[in-house]
Amino acid sequence: MGAGHTHHHGHDHGHGQAPGHDHGHSHGHSHAPADFGRAFAIGIVLNIAFVVIEAAIGFGQGSMALVADAGHNLSDVLGLIVAWAGAAVGKRRGGPRFTYGLRGSTILAALFNALFLLFAMGGIALEAVHRIGEEVAVPGPTVMIVAAIGIVINGATAMLFASGRKGDINIRGAYLHMASDAAVSAGVVLAGLAIYLTGATWIDPVVSLLIVAVILWGTWGLLRDSVAMSLAAVPGGIDMAAVEAALAALPGVDQAHHVHVWPLSTTEAALTAHLVMPAPYPTLAFFEDARQRLKHDFGIGHVTLQVELAADCGDARRGCA
Repeated sequence: MGAGHTHHHGHDHGHGQAPGHDHGHSHGHSHAPADFGRAFAIGIVLNIAFVVIEAAIGFGQGSMALVADAGHNLSDVLGLIVAWAGAAVGKRRGGPRFTYGLRGSTILAALFNALFLLFAMGGIALEAVHRIGEEVAVPGPTVMIVAAIGIVINGATAMLFASGRKGDINIRGAYLHMASDAAVSAGVVLAGLAIYLTGATWIDPVVSLLIVAVILWGTWGLLRDSVAMSLAAVPGGIDMAAVEAALAALPGVDQAHHVHVWPLSTTEAALTAHLVMPAPYPTLAFFEDARQRLKHDFGIGHVTLQVELAADCGDARRGCA
């Protein structure tokens, strides 16, 4: 977690009057640790190789369950790439046009991944439905062996991110994706065993449909959240009522209004708020305390607070509503 900075500005309003409002700015930055770059690289290479092999065997042997699992693994490869790219892009400094940098590109990438996955799973589902009525020989042992390899690869990739899953949402997402892949591959192994024991070829397309359903369940949440974040919705997990209450409870604050929270990226949030306070003006320690509370309690690392004098709020020309 990068250091936070607080800036305090006063603005005079003519005729030698006291400033009408102050601003406290606090900026915290969260990026994936540099040592996870190697984990991303290893995970991406391993999983791309496995996707190619699994898809080729799936199509060659007529197993839609393997094809569906390969599609799932491909989506998570894209997820790893996005997480890695987001960590790298997040380190770039802002410029005159993109003053926050390109952190928001992670939101757009998540939206793209969700749409891409919905399209891919739709195609697999159609093919699986078509296969249900056909007698296509599916070699159960082959399906079991390939899926078992997937369990090893996905499990090993998940362990690469295990140490950082508690402190970074991006890393936790990568860990959970790969761990779920291992679980899906385990389901494919069971399907291969059932085919081998019973000879019922319809098990393969049915299992592929179940896999698609599980993936779509998770993808819908990704699509919903990425669309909401692209529209500057309050990030999930942040209770606006609690944020407003925390601001109003700061020492010397009479009222908090114009409170806005929005995502800067898939892992960072920003806040702006107006605080009505009596004179004297708050010190820099006040802004630092507010920054620490918002960061600790709500994970909001970019904070801008505007202070308005209670006396000015009674002025009809200004108002603080």
